[in-house]
Amino acid sequence: MIETMDQSEDNVLGYRCVGEITKDDYATLTPAVESAIKSYGTIRLLFDLTEFKWEKVNAWGNDLDFGKEFHDKIERMALVGDASYGDKLTKLAQPFYAQEAKFFSDSDSAWTWVKS
Repeated sequence: MIETMDQSEDNVLGYRCVGEITKDDYATLTPAVESAIKSYGTIRLLFDLTEFKWEKVNAWGNDLDFGKEFHDKIERMALVGDASYGDKLTKLAQPFYAQEAKFFSDSDSAWTWVKS
């Protein structure tokens, strides 16, 4: 499940990814991102992956389409989660999802960076 975080405002959007992410989660995420881009031109994203388990195979296409469609409009993307995979995931994500991506082990630092 993908949940909108309360700290989201204007062109800075935060999402908590909990458990397994499905194709239906992109039906919620994509319109919100499109709306913010339409209003602000570019956006900044934060994904809290501390409770993330896995993305179902049927969601992979939507995930790749998301990156392809919005890469040039995502200025910064902060990923929050477990340090054992965070740096690797960020290096993998940046070329496909954002102009700049950075990993954080705590959400406060991530919010500070993504908003700056």
